[in-house]
Amino acid sequence: MPYAPIEYRQVGSLVVGNRLLEPEQRAVQADPARANALTSGHRACQGCGEALGARYVLDAAMRASGGRMVTANATGCLEVFTTPYPESAWQLPWVHSLFGNAPAVASGIAAALKAKGRTDVRVIGQGGDGGTVDIGFACLSGMFERNDDVLYVCYDNEGYMNTGVQRSGATPPAARTATTQAVGAEPGAPFGQGKSAPLIALAHEIPYVATATIADLRDLEAKVEHAMGLRGARYLHLLVTCPLGWGCASSDSVLVARLAKESGFFPVFEAEHGDVTAVSKIRRQVPVERYLERQRRYAHLFSPRRRDDVITALQARADRNIRRFGLLEVG
Repeated sequence: MPYAPIEYRQVGSLVVGNRLLEPEQRAVQADPARANALTSGHRACQGCGEALGARYVLDAAMRASGGRMVTANATGCLEVFTTPYPESAWQLPWVHSLFGNAPAVASGIAAALKAKGRTDVRVIGQGGDGGTVDIGFACLSGMFERNDDVLYVCYDNEGYMNTGVQRSGATPPAARTATTQAVGAEPGAPFGQGKSAPLIALAHEIPYVATATIADLRDLEAKVEHAMGLRGARYLHLLVTCPLGWGCASSDSVLVARLAKESGFFPVFEAEHGDVTAVSKIRRQVPVERYLERQRRYAHLFSPRRRDDVITALQARADRNIRRFGLLEVG
């Protein structure tokens, strides 16, 4: 974890961004001069983890770059709910092209800036898991292989939520979507399909790869600021809860993301040049069942009959993540 953890003792405080802390300990959101790169008036669903994540990512990046930044955005929820023509909720230079070429567009912007000698302007590419892990996958891999000077952020809500909650390559096993119904002997998304974009990015041995969740926003800000201090291809994979697609309460958006991390189902780590350098430890592992039971996309595992075989298989995946990354805090 790249920052000193803060103990929050003031329960129920309305102090935004922890302004009671010393200035050097405060979050980006505590700064009255923060960019507000994604401002109010957008049309995200209540409890949208992607809207929360994008605001923290881009405000942190704007602070780290001194406000000199360009963002290329893939088609998807983030683009649709922020830019209903003729309106925009973005307060920074922002470019939208197609569903699958945001990494290529970001690379092109970085190349143009390099040709003009503008090393002071930084570039971020961003998209959902559909536009990143599936449709934009070749462009992303090319960006990594060329080591283009771009930070690419994947807001992973584990499905094509904008077009009706269809399965993506990031949809976890057993999850119900519009295209993986809860029917048959193996209900929901099948095991053995999908892909881990962070591990694939790791295999490219690029300067920086990290994962994060909206349950730890200070960790997210710190990772963004660290990434913006580096050059070359960088990748941040952010788990963002989707109350609509996951079938969880909008008020539980952060809680569900925390359970994903604390169960080991979503490992949180950092890596540089192909080597894992830091992990976000789990103090007390919670059973995966605690994570599953808060989401209607897994309701078929509990009713009309309990599927202990599937729940056990999902627990095994979490346990493997914990062993692979050394996530469990010892002592």
